[in-house]
Amino acid sequence: YLHTGPPPHPHPVICVHGMIYLAVLVAFAACDAPPVPLDDIVIEKTFVPEQCGRAVKVGDYVRYHYNGMFPDGKKFDSSYDRGSTYNVYVGKKQLIEGMDRALVGMCVNERRLVTIPPQLAYGKEGYGDVIPSDAILHFDVLLLDVWNPDDGVQSETYYTPENCSRKVEVSDYVRYHYNGTLLDGTLFDSSHTRLRTYDTYVGIGWLIAGMDQGLLGMCVGERRIITMPPSLGYGSNGDGSDIPGQASLVFDVVLLDLHNPKDGVTITNQDIPQPCLRKSISGDFIRYHYNGSLLDGTFFDSSYSRNRTYDTYVGKGSLIGGMDEGLIGVCIGERRRITIPPHLGYGEEGTGTKIPGSAVLVFDIHIIDFHNPSDTVVITTNYKPEVCETLAKKGDFVKYHYNASLMDGSFIDSTYNYGKTYNIVLGANQVVPGMEEGLKEMCVGERRHLVIPPHLGYGERGVDGEVPASAVLVFNIEMIEMEAGLPDGYMFIWNEEVSADLFTEMDADKDLQVLASEFSDYILRQVNEGKGRLAPGFSANLIIENMFSNQDRNGDGKITEEEFKLKADETPHDEL
Repeated sequence: YLHTGPPPHPHPVICVHGMIYLAVLVAFAACDAPPVPLDDIVIEKTFVPEQCGRAVKVGDYVRYHYNGMFPDGKKFDSSYDRGSTYNVYVGKKQLIEGMDRALVGMCVNERRLVTIPPQLAYGKEGYGDVIPSDAILHFDVLLLDVWNPDDGVQSETYYTPENCSRKVEVSDYVRYHYNGTLLDGTLFDSSHTRLRTYDTYVGIGWLIAGMDQGLLGMCVGERRIITMPPSLGYGSNGDGSDIPGQASLVFDVVLLDLHNPKDGVTITNQDIPQPCLRKSISGDFIRYHYNGSLLDGTFFDSSYSRNRTYDTYVGKGSLIGGMDEGLIGVCIGERRRITIPPHLGYGEEGTGTKIPGSAVLVFDIHIIDFHNPSDTVVITTNYKPEVCETLAKKGDFVKYHYNASLMDGSFIDSTYNYGKTYNIVLGANQVVPGMEEGLKEMCVGERRHLVIPPHLGYGERGVDGEVPASAVLVFNIEMIEMEAGLPDGYMFIWNEEVSADLFTEMDADKDLQVLASEFSDYILRQVNEGKGRLAPGFSANLIIENMFSNQDRNGDGKITEEEFKLKADETPHDEL
């Protein structure tokens, strides 16, 4: 092969008054004047790149394209025609002397027009039928690559994240994006175009040696340029397609993820409320908010965006392994960051959409509440009056105030806002079971703090728009007033001995039958006179209607003397 090629245009020369003036760099004479002999090579730099990170030195290995021409413009050789660069050491007599000199000092992507006199080319002997004797040669040279056998990997970081808690070490598994180019900028590969990171172990031979070295010490989010000689890349043979033999390689890399197979769950950025009266254990049911992201900060999911907590059991396999572990030992109200390696997350496959395979996951969580299915109502007495003898029991009509909230302090409701008490009959299923339990054995003036688990509150459904599903409830209650109830199973009792002629007294018109109106008037009169008592907390009219219905055995709207019986006189039946 001959070396290096012709200028893109003839060297311009100007003849003035028989004298020859060279306009740029003259390699031959013009007009009719005789040739001017050259003592040395002549170089014209037709293109010099703005940046020249490295210039060719003696002993370097170079890859370049060229066109070779005679002074008359006739081409005698071209690397372009062969479809491959000319690759050679500089200054080791593997080239004609003129070319050895011409390449020194060139930068990658620099272009030179080189004129070489015969004594520095093929001299009087020429080169077979291609180069005649004493031929001046012109080469148009474009340098594409330069390296030295002593070169190693060169890494240049051009972006470093503010926080770098960990750097790549041997045997780590990494996920990164890259653009791969030759030294002249020719792109040969890119993970970006495939829309998928390159995922691999570092330092165990899964990568070319230069990349194995170049990735060491990187932080997640860091960007660096990794340049390597062919001895640490694809060597003398290239990759057989896009990477030629003896090519230096340049990788523009951004590290997105990093973990080691030995990694476990990492807990950081903890904000623990004080006091922390209870910590979660395996088997607890927990409600929490979270933001989920990849290690480079890429967001993939959030419970906040759905405006609903994530509710689940802990330690029962309902979650990915890392989250199951990371949620053990948390306090209500605690915030923490849980970092989960892929083997405790979604593994090599990911989720197929938002979470790529082998991705480290980062969850910023806020614990809203948790409970255990075995939990009962937690009752704390905040105040008890000195005289506290009459205690609330089943059937009593109680009036109380309350402030209701969730475990994280979120307000639910308050009777104080309405300016009136909440009134119920204990044991009548008028409130959630946990409140029934919390009100028992209270006295007027007593104040309690109640923590009610959801299975004794509003359960898995909650109350739409007010109480979330599976929410633990917190009530601060104060007993304001209490009225004793009736014995279990009674809605009306006599305060004194029952009249022996009760039916006759009810039968106001003496027609031997008692109508509903007569019955109602009589019962209300007994209550008003203090002779009888209706169960407190219920509608008097409804109670009396039910009492009448129970006595009206045949349902004809009137009670006869035969139908009339006191509850105490009859066998058990559904009688108020």
